[in-house]
Amino acid sequence: MPLPLYLAMTPTEISSAPSLPPHIAWMACHFSPGGTGLIDTPAGLPEGALLILDDSIPCDGHSAPLVADSLRAVVTRFHCSGVLLDFQRPGNAQAAAIAAKLVNTLPCPVGVTPEYAVFLPCPVFLPPAPLHMPMSRYLRPWKSREIWLEAALCGELVTVTKRGTSFAGADSQMDCGAGFYDELLCCRYLTAIGKERITFTLFDTSQSLKQKLELAAATGVTRAIGLYQEFGNCIFT
Repeated sequence: MPLPLYLAMTPTEISSAPSLPPHIAWMACHFSPGGTGLIDTPAGLPEGALLILDDSIPCDGHSAPLVADSLRAVVTRFHCSGVLLDFQRPGNAQAAAIAAKLVNTLPCPVGVTPEYAVFLPCPVFLPPAPLHMPMSRYLRPWKSREIWLEAALCGELVTVTKRGTSFAGADSQMDCGAGFYDELLCCRYLTAIGKERITFTLFDTSQSLKQKLELAAATGVTRAIGLYQEFGNCIFT
C-alpha cells in the first residue's frame, strides 16, 4: 500500500489551489496569544484531512480541556483522519500536559514530536532521516511505535579528514541528474577530493524522495507529511 503523503497547506493555499492533493493537512492551529485556547482553527476541510497544531506561539497558561474541546469539535465536524502536534519547543511542561490530554481523549490518532511522544501511547512524528543514515537504522529506536515521517528535500555535506568525519547542512537545490545515486541511502551524491579532505554532497530529488518514502512504508511508517509549497507540483499518492 502506498505511503500517504499529507501536504501541509495554509488557508490561502487551500482556497487558491486549482485542485487539492489527495491528502492535505491544515497548517496550522495555534495557541492563542491572548487567551487559554486556540486560534486559526479551520472553518472548512475536506474529509480525511490531517489537522496540525504547532507551538510557533508558545504554550503558556493554556487550558488542556479547552484545547481538547476545540480540536475535538473540528475533528468530529470534518472527519479528520488525525491530529499532528508539531511541538518544536523543548521542555515545556504545559505542552506535555496538553499532548497527553489530546492523545488520551481525541477520537482519532494523534502524532507527536519525539520529545513529547516518548512516554505517550501515540504515533511519533519524526524529522527526515539524515541523508547519510539508512532508513532502517534511523527508524530502529522507534520500531515498536507507529511512525509518521516528515518529508522534505534535504541536502547534507559530509567532510572526511584525517581527524574524522563531520556533517553539515547543504543546499538541496541541485541538478536532479547530477552525480550518482546511492540505493541504500535513497539519495544522490557528488564527491570532491582535495589534498586534506574528501567531501560528499548528498541531496534529495523528487524521485529519490519518492523511493525513500516507499522504503519507509516497507519499514513500517504509516504517514508522511510535507509542505505543499515544496511538493505541490509533484505527484505522490
